[in-house]
Amino acid sequence: MPAKLSIVIPTLAAEATLPRVFAALMEGLPMGLIREVIVTDGGSEDRTLDIAEEVGAVVLQGSPSRGGQLRRGCAVARSEWILILHADTVLDAGWSGVVSDHIASSERAAVFRLAFAARGLGPAWVAGWANLRTRFLGLPYGDQGLLIRSEDYEAAGGYPDQPLMEDVHLVRALPAPPVLLPSGAVTGADRYLRDGWFGRGARNLWTLLRYFGGVSPERLARAYRR
Repeated sequence: MPAKLSIVIPTLAAEATLPRVFAALMEGLPMGLIREVIVTDGGSEDRTLDIAEEVGAVVLQGSPSRGGQLRRGCAVARSEWILILHADTVLDAGWSGVVSDHIASSERAAVFRLAFAARGLGPAWVAGWANLRTRFLGLPYGDQGLLIRSEDYEAAGGYPDQPLMEDVHLVRALPAPPVLLPSGAVTGADRYLRDGWFGRGARNLWTLLRYFGGVSPERLARAYRR
């Protein structure tokens, strides 16, 4: 029987983080969980594509829009379940057993508990808010990964080809909000370290509220990059 999981990773200049992401995924190979890893790139000029090819990933190339990159990657996934990961999100040891158990017992989409590759009150506050938001509002961050049945992904219309809030668009279209898995995902903290934990956290919340208010993802992306 084919392995049940396709992993889709959008990348752009990810050579510094991608090896750690792949290293964490390796535990899923001996147990026959992973069928394929799909790297969908947005124009990297560093060693990102070389690193992906060295581990045998399927490599797709196209324009740099995370929603579009994810849509291209998920379109070629061949497994019953898809796991979408950001290129700086490293899964905790033991993730493969947790995912296997979930796949065997549930049809719901699921995400990991968020943590940051940093210590202190700021990282704990932002990660804690994200996990509470997931549990009570059903709105996870994209950094938490997304485990979803291919059938549910297609029924929800997939990722929209937009530069921001593609993850929010998809989870809101699911028949039920994702559940929180008893396993963690550690994501990069570069933007927060640059902009400040509380400042970046408030900015993210304001961006989300503006999106719910009808502001276009393109306009939000321009403001987000500033």
